[in-house]
Amino acid sequence: MDLLATVSWPVLDRIDLGPLAISPHGIGIAVGYLLGSWWMMREGPKRGVQEEHVGTIVLWALVGAIVGARFFYVLGHLDEFGSITDMLAIWRGGISLVGGIFGAIIFAVPLMRRYGYRFGQVMDSAAVGLAFGIAVGRIGDLVIGDHLGKPTDFILGWSYTSGTLPGPYQSGGADTWMANLAGPHCQIIRPDGVELYEGACDATGRLLQQGPGVHQTALYDMLIAGALFAFLLWLSRRPRREGVLIAAFGIWYGAGRLLTDFLRVDKTWPLGLTGSQWASIGVIVVAVAALLRFALRPARAPAELPEQGAGPPGGPASPTAAGPTTDFTPPPEP
Repeated sequence: MDLLATVSWPVLDRIDLGPLAISPHGIGIAVGYLLGSWWMMREGPKRGVQEEHVGTIVLWALVGAIVGARFFYVLGHLDEFGSITDMLAIWRGGISLVGGIFGAIIFAVPLMRRYGYRFGQVMDSAAVGLAFGIAVGRIGDLVIGDHLGKPTDFILGWSYTSGTLPGPYQSGGADTWMANLAGPHCQIIRPDGVELYEGACDATGRLLQQGPGVHQTALYDMLIAGALFAFLLWLSRRPRREGVLIAAFGIWYGAGRLLTDFLRVDKTWPLGLTGSQWASIGVIVVAVAALLRFALRPARAPAELPEQGAGPPGGPASPTAAGPTTDFTPPPEP
């Protein structure tokens, strides 16, 4: 098999620091979240979200991201867990990025309401940082060889060379890694190629696909999020109607996840779609509906703005602090 048809790098599952062993996966997630939060700290005040409120929202969003990432993964793979203890054992692996985003939003919404901010006002502030944080965070997945898909000879496919692959892969000896996947399917990864079987990885299984490498869906996701980050930066150069940025994020990233999940072997639901794909479809539908509503219902002109109140208790005391209570965005100065 021609290994030049794919890219490759050695897997690094742990970084040893004396008595401590740190996972590059965890480092990637932490750095991605911090950098994404930094972007939101930059964008929030531009849209009338006070910096101290951004910090509090980001903190609770982090808690929600951890809870949501595990909760939605368990919900989608419920038959794989035998007890509540197994479900709570997040250190054994098994989290959902899409679930983490949902969890972060769910935990952040009460604070938005408490401080008197609108959903689009806060989420537009978060959109650029979300894309940037995802792109950076995926580096950790690449280092440990996570999110491996089906066999391929695609030029951006990934070939295994050395190192310890993460679960569900288990060592089969002599640089051979085997995983029992949904379906049921079994996949064997070696330095000289990859084989995907329907059934077991033995004479009873039926060979479905083979290739020099696998689809590295974390790499694809990093490229999708990186391109989305650049697009949102360009989109935010001019004032936009409130909600446009987060709607653009939902459509772009949702479409990306919808496509890349077809390249993986995972548990599926009705119509052969994964849980992440169904969630992505829901997000795309809502985002497209919002943009259509914006197109059919023009923003109100400044002369039509209602009088500004003092805001809810504990929230911003003036339009200067919280931004106007309309979704109108003034045009840029000539």
